[in-house]
Amino acid sequence: MNKFEKFGYLDHDFKIFHIVDRQRKDFAFHYHDFNKIIIFLKGNINYSIEGKNYFLRPYDIILVNAGEIHRPSVLDNSEYERIIIYVSTQFLNTYAGKDYDLNYCFERAKKEKSNVLRIHSLDKSKFYQVCLELEHSFMDNAFAKELYQKILFLEFMIQLNRTVISNHINYLDSMIGSTKLLQIIDYINEHLAEEITIDTLSAHFYLNRYYIMHFFKEETGYTIGNYITEKRLLLAKSLVQSGSPVTEACFQSGFKNYSTFSRAFKKTFNTVPKNALLVD
Repeated sequence: MNKFEKFGYLDHDFKIFHIVDRQRKDFAFHYHDFNKIIIFLKGNINYSIEGKNYFLRPYDIILVNAGEIHRPSVLDNSEYERIIIYVSTQFLNTYAGKDYDLNYCFERAKKEKSNVLRIHSLDKSKFYQVCLELEHSFMDNAFAKELYQKILFLEFMIQLNRTVISNHINYLDSMIGSTKLLQIIDYINEHLAEEITIDTLSAHFYLNRYYIMHFFKEETGYTIGNYITEKRLLLAKSLVQSGSPVTEACFQSGFKNYSTFSRAFKKTFNTVPKNALLVD
């Protein structure tokens, strides 16, 4: 059984990877505490995100918000090729002004309840050309390399958001393997600040408590308790980074005891809550 884990790390504002798997691999369910953008290039892949499944086509764009559990399922021995970009949520938040917000594409995806964008002729778009130039910039040591990478990344995000705003895209409908799982996940995320127990979920969904525990872990690889705790920690981190006092963030994210919250935060993020501004 897959274990609930945080994968990947981000010690810069953003990172880019171009990955080709030439042999079939199995991926566990996992999450990140940063946002993730994937440009799918090749393969036979079903992508699962928070109880929703998407069968991908080349040049689909997958947007995975921080904290969303996800995994790709490789369906055959075809090459699996993709460009992956990790981006700090805190970094994106610094580029939110009166007339623009680089987080818009992620927020729009939440509103549309779809993580996958399908753009006509993406490979011929300015957005994709900027992406390739950004990728290439990590392979040279030219003058002002890091500054140039930052400029290219900001242009990449601007072009992505302009494409979303222009509505020249389709939000891919998901194939929901289990409507009940999606309902449980939605309920948890909508009630994080409230008390949520196995008995709460059991009563709300009219399911046996032992069945719901087994079902959730079988479908996601996570225990319900771990899932709720991780979601609350990510919410608390976001609240502190947005200016909320640490104690207020603790209780607003659903923790009832500050000591429990502080220990869990330190275990997950390797620092105390008051240092959340240094975390991403």
